Amino acid sequence: MEMGLAGKVALVTGGSRGIGRMTALSLAREGCRVAICARGEETLNNTLSQLRAVSPDAWGTTADVTDSEDVTRFVSDAAGRLGGVNIVVCNVGGSFGRPALEATDEEWMATLDINLLHSVRTIRAALPCLKQARGGSVVIVSSISGWKPGPGSQYGAAKASEIFLASSLAWELAQHAIRVNAVCPGSIMFPGGGWDNYRRDHPERFAQFLERDLPEKRLGTAEEVADVVTYLVSDRARWINGAMIPVDGAQGRPSAKWFDD
Repeated sequence: MEMGLAGKVALVTGGSRGIGRMTALSLAREGCRVAICARGEETLNNTLSQLRAVSPDAWGTTADVTDSEDVTRFVSDAAGRLGGVNIVVCNVGGSFGRPALEATDEEWMATLDINLLHSVRTIRAALPCLKQARGGSVVIVSSISGWKPGPGSQYGAAKASEIFLASSLAWELAQHAIRVNAVCPGSIMFPGGGWDNYRRDHPERFAQFLERDLPEKRLGTAEEVADVVTYLVSDRARWINGAMIPVDGAQGRPSAKWFDD
């Protein structure tokens, strides 16, 4: 299927590992010029080497997405080097402190910062470029935790906020031909990720989780999420806007831990 992505410039935050890495590679394979940012220089450089094997002009930099100036620098430098911005994928996330009522205000705010506010900063910084390009596509990588309850309410609340942000911005930015959607992965397995470590450290509990909450008795892959993101930002999805797309294999609860553990 022709995606109509050749020559477009795509920005991916958190692009050095997991879903971000596979999304950047998928977009590069479709002909995009890709820019990524990440916290760690080693993983960033490793992923850039892989990207440049597909798309020689791929570019990346370290950046702290909780810092507005850092985010603006990433977007501005990427646009200058690659010739604008057509696609934005907000992929950074995480959680601080649990359980919810024992978490401090600072831990709640840090969780909102790394999820919701990172997305706000990135989209805001890229908006002038998207307008100049006379349209574009934004995908916020949220989570099924945004509507399926689990322990760690601050994470779920942040992810629910990202889903709402996508639906609201879809209306606000439609006048500029900019689409905004949210992709909501379930539990995703990739080397060195949280679930990979959990499987190693808690094999019995991991097996119970697969049996209880995953109908196909496996976790999803980063590639499976990246395929959906790639489709959503493409011309093939031009009438999908303000949507929340689960990519979870019909997963039940979003966590191997539960409230009564």
